[in-house]
Amino acid sequence: MSAPERPSRGTSAGEHALRATSAGERPSRGSQACPACMRRSWLLGALSGPLDYCARDRARLLEVLALSDDELLQALAGRRARELRDSYARFPHRGRRDAGEPECATSVQRICRHCPGYPSTLAAPSAPAMLEVAGGCERLLALTGAPVVALLGATAASDYGRAVAASLARGLGASGVTVVASLADGIALAAHAGALEVDAPSIAVLGGGLGVACPARMRALYARVTQRGCGVSELPCDCAGRLWGQIASERIVAQLAAVSVVVEAKDTPAQLTGAHVAQALGRVVAAVPGRVSSPLSRGTHALLLEGAQLVRGAQDVLELLGPLAPSHLSPAPAQPSPDPAQPPPDPAQPLRGLRAGLRATLERVGAGCDTPARLTRAGEDPCAVLLALSELELMGLLTRGDGGRYVPTEP
Repeated sequence: MSAPERPSRGTSAGEHALRATSAGERPSRGSQACPACMRRSWLLGALSGPLDYCARDRARLLEVLALSDDELLQALAGRRARELRDSYARFPHRGRRDAGEPECATSVQRICRHCPGYPSTLAAPSAPAMLEVAGGCERLLALTGAPVVALLGATAASDYGRAVAASLARGLGASGVTVVASLADGIALAAHAGALEVDAPSIAVLGGGLGVACPARMRALYARVTQRGCGVSELPCDCAGRLWGQIASERIVAQLAAVSVVVEAKDTPAQLTGAHVAQALGRVVAAVPGRVSSPLSRGTHALLLEGAQLVRGAQDVLELLGPLAPSHLSPAPAQPSPDPAQPPPDPAQPLRGLRAGLRATLERVGAGCDTPARLTRAGEDPCAVLLALSELELMGLLTRGDGGRYVPTEP
C-alpha cells in the first residue's frame, strides 16, 4: 500500500483537510491531528526495534526518520512486512481509543503539521509529523510563538554544568524566553528546574510516549513543568521509545529553537546530536566554555573552535536572539560617553558588603579550591574555613555540588 500523500510546504491546512475528507480520513474526535499523521506516529512506535538498530549511527537514524511511510515499511519492516502493512491499512484499529492509546492519553491533546498553530520551525524533512501535548495545544502555540532557546548537554553533567544550565534557564525564563530541553538527567533537568525557580514555563520533549517515558524520579518535576508549560512527544502515549526515541527527541529540541546552547558535553556525536541538527538547519549554535582539563568541556570547546557563539550568561543569549528577543529586553540606546573622572562600574558591586575574608574564600572557591581540604592546604585555619563556607552557603552565594564540592551561585 502506498504511503498517504504528504502536503507540500505550500499546501494550506484547509486544502489538506478537504483532501483528507474526500479520501474518507476525518479527524478523530477530540483530536486536532489528522489520521495520516496519527498513523505515522503509530508506525514509528511499531518499528521501534529496527529504529533502535539504526540509532547506532545517529546520522543514519535522522535520514531514516525523513523517509515516507511506505519507504519506512520497505526499509525496516523485514519479516513483519505483511503484518505491519495490514495493520497500517486498517488504521485506526477498531475497538481501541483513537489509534490505540490507553486511558492515560485522555488528558493529552494532539496537533499535526496540517493544523494551524503547529510550530512553524518543525518543517525539516526529519521533523515529526505530529506531537502529543501535555499542557494543551494552545499553550504550546503561545510558548513557541515567543523566542525559544534550547539548552543541550550531557546527562552525566558536573555540578558546574548544572549550575550554569539552571542560571541560564532562570535568566531566560525571567526575560520572557521559552526554554526547551529534553526530559533527562544532567543539563536538561537543571534547565527545567531553573525555569521553575522563576515560575517560568518550559517545554519538555520526551523520548517516548507521554504515558510511559517519564522516569519515576522525575515525575514531580514533570508535573510542575506541565502545569505551567508543556510536555511533548511524537510517539503514541504507550510507546517507550527506547534509545532511538531519546535521540529523536534531541532533534525536536533543536528544531523548536532559534538558538541552541550547549552547556556541557563531551566531544562525541552522542552528546552533540542537538548541536549538529541545529547547525544543519542553519540555526544559531552557542556553547558555554568550561575547564580546559574537563572531558565534559571538550565538546563545547570543539564547537567554539568551529565557530559557535560563546555564551557566559543569559544576556549573551538574549543578544544572539537579536530582533527575536522580547521588546522590553532590546539593547539599550547608546549612552553618552562616560565621564573620565568617574570610576568604571565595579563588577563586584553586588559583593561589596562582604567581609574581606568571606570575599577571598568565595574567589578561591570560584578558582577551583572548592573543598575544605583544598582551601586549607595553604595553612589556613580549618575552623575559619568551615565557618566562612557555612556563612557563604547561608547567604546563598555557595551551594553544594557533587562529592561535597562547593559551587558559587549568582549574587
